[in-house]
Amino acid sequence: MNYRYLVALFSLLCAVSVWAGEPLVVQDIRVEGIQRTEAGTVFSYLPVKVGDIIDEAKATEAVKALYATGFFKDVQLKTEGGVLIVQVEERPAIAQININGAKAFEKDKLKEGLKQAGLSESRIFSRSLLDRAEQELKRQYLSTGKYAVKITTTTTPLDRNRIAINFDIDEGRTARIKLINFVGNEAFNDKTLRGLFVLTTPNLLTWFTKNDQYSKQKLSADLETLRSYYLDRGYLEFNIDSTQVSITPDMKDIYITVNITEGEQYTVSDIKLAGDLIVPEEELKELILLQSGDVFAREKLTESVKLISDRLGDDGYAFANVNAAPELDHENRQAAFTFFVDPGRRVYIRRINITGNDRTKDEVIRREFRQMEGGWHSTSKINLSRQRVDRLLFFNSVNVETPPVPDAPDQVDVNVHVEERPTGAIMFGAGFSDREGLILNGSVSQNNIFGTGNHFSFQVNTGRINRVFAISFNNPYFTVDGISLGFDIFRRDLNTSRLSRVNAFRTTTSGAILRFGLPIAENDIISFGAGAEQTEIGVFENSLPRTVRFVEEFGSTTNNLPFTVSWARDRRDSAIYPTSGTTHRLFGEVSIPGVDLNYYKVSYNQKTYFPLTKTFTLFLNTEFGIGDGYRDKPLPFFKNFFAGGNNSVRGYDLNSLGPREPVPGSDRTFALGASKRVVANLELLFPMPFMKDDRSVRLGAFIDGGAVFDSFKRKTVMLDGFPVDQGLPDLLRFSAGISVTWVSPMGPLKVSLAKPLNDKPEDNLQMFQFLFGQQF
Repeated sequence: MNYRYLVALFSLLCAVSVWAGEPLVVQDIRVEGIQRTEAGTVFSYLPVKVGDIIDEAKATEAVKALYATGFFKDVQLKTEGGVLIVQVEERPAIAQININGAKAFEKDKLKEGLKQAGLSESRIFSRSLLDRAEQELKRQYLSTGKYAVKITTTTTPLDRNRIAINFDIDEGRTARIKLINFVGNEAFNDKTLRGLFVLTTPNLLTWFTKNDQYSKQKLSADLETLRSYYLDRGYLEFNIDSTQVSITPDMKDIYITVNITEGEQYTVSDIKLAGDLIVPEEELKELILLQSGDVFAREKLTESVKLISDRLGDDGYAFANVNAAPELDHENRQAAFTFFVDPGRRVYIRRINITGNDRTKDEVIRREFRQMEGGWHSTSKINLSRQRVDRLLFFNSVNVETPPVPDAPDQVDVNVHVEERPTGAIMFGAGFSDREGLILNGSVSQNNIFGTGNHFSFQVNTGRINRVFAISFNNPYFTVDGISLGFDIFRRDLNTSRLSRVNAFRTTTSGAILRFGLPIAENDIISFGAGAEQTEIGVFENSLPRTVRFVEEFGSTTNNLPFTVSWARDRRDSAIYPTSGTTHRLFGEVSIPGVDLNYYKVSYNQKTYFPLTKTFTLFLNTEFGIGDGYRDKPLPFFKNFFAGGNNSVRGYDLNSLGPREPVPGSDRTFALGASKRVVANLELLFPMPFMKDDRSVRLGAFIDGGAVFDSFKRKTVMLDGFPVDQGLPDLLRFSAGISVTWVSPMGPLKVSLAKPLNDKPEDNLQMFQFLFGQQF
């Protein structure tokens, strides 16, 4: 029996032994010995009231009740005439808790841990709670590898029956993993197997990751990774026999030894299907990734089972059971697998439940769903619905579950839980620069206005170089069929005469555009737009001759009626953090005959994501554009294609690539833009180290290439007495570097550090670039 219970029992017996008289009627009750506890508190716990008859049994019950409060360490009952005297000795209260010597943790966090263990200031002191709190402190230190920690606890009496508790901590040195050793491995060496483990010996990064500190949870995960590594390479009989973790007597070094039995490597000899094959056998066999003659891989086996289950789920069999039973031929080291299929009961969807959307209306989410209530369960439709909701960019995460309905074996619910993200921004700013003078800017944008899924933005930007007044609106479901309606009203003033690297001219463009979008397939949409715009053009003494000639030919004011048509397809698995899938966009713009400008522009963009592993994704972006005038008119210089910068070829200044023309009266040259554009980006994407579960940050290593040009062949022309390269081979530029993309609460932020690979003296370089704003 525990010591403290013996003491309590002894005190209780002593208290009860005081009561030796005959039963009596209590005429009054008096409490003695209290210092902090109110008398009313004692009366509230005492099961004896004035007028009650008290005997030995009643006295025992009263003492037990007062002991149970934890406020007292001694309780005795006495009588004087008809007065019941309750004599108590209070437990001391904790006045303060002092923690000395703590460096690895903040004192406030340690005190919070003590509080969770039941020890905090103003509470009644208990030796058992103190022991528990000391163990909690030690546990926190052991979890960080400080196995040599020493904790000395003392209590100091204070006035009014209070105490101060002091924890003196000698943290000692953190124990590090000295060696991870494998016994029994022959197919793979120790270096290869250690590379699979998160736990590791000290290196340049472990000061941050703490992966050189032993953790039972991390070791368990590493052992499962080791098991998967062998099973994915055909070692069906692989086994982890034992694991030893030892620490040196000085508590500084940890040694981990893993004893394994590899077994033999097996190949697949045959694949069969059995059970209730409601789907044609040939169709199911195409879903099995394992083939005869292949080295066995558990990952392929698991994926095959999932593909078959999903296929059955498309026909309503949400709870299909698929098991792959092996038949081992130990002599020939072969394994035959039979996939037993039990489709179970066919089920349909009872209800779609949506939670987490505090701002977004249910309708906005439901209209993206392709799985309908009352319809048969379809795995592919549910997955497609989740992807469509994710592509709205209204939510940080979209989780879908299909739990069975209680007492209804042929029904399931679809539970959709979303985590909303900020979809609007209000920004105001003011600044002053020697080039633009006083700048006032502000914008209001909301991609999900009033939770309806509609987009609205209003932008104002003032300055001597760039002034913008624009209103934009888009309703993606103008009709229930998904036809979208949008419009833009804008005025843009541009004056580049104060910039040092840009052709000097001034334009004022006012206009409006009406847009319609028509979905033609699940992931395809065709959009049409028609607008009217007027552009006023002004030139300066240092304007490029090409700009001056354009104004002389067409005048300082031009009218344009642009008509646009585009086709877009989006088959990415996620709009925020894509790892697989493609997007296509074909865009065409043409000016309607009969106005000042007659031109056309066509551009195509494709983005493809190739999943290499669970963490690495290869991203390929290709773009091509071509434009020209018609009816004997040129492509307007302000409609040219440009390249260079964070959205095309990184490492080169924004819009600085392409044919160049000298500035009159200067030795500088400016980019003209051109009628054709080609850009390609190859980028390896992977999560930020130590933040693998954070979908908002992503790293990349890239190679960019691209150019704007007028001819596919080498071509140099004399322009105002200056040779200008216009051919693709002379103008093509490449760069390589690294990038960071962060989907921040304020919007996407992309930072890149690039090194140009074939730059020429006339190029404008910009190795460090960043882009902050909305991605399209």
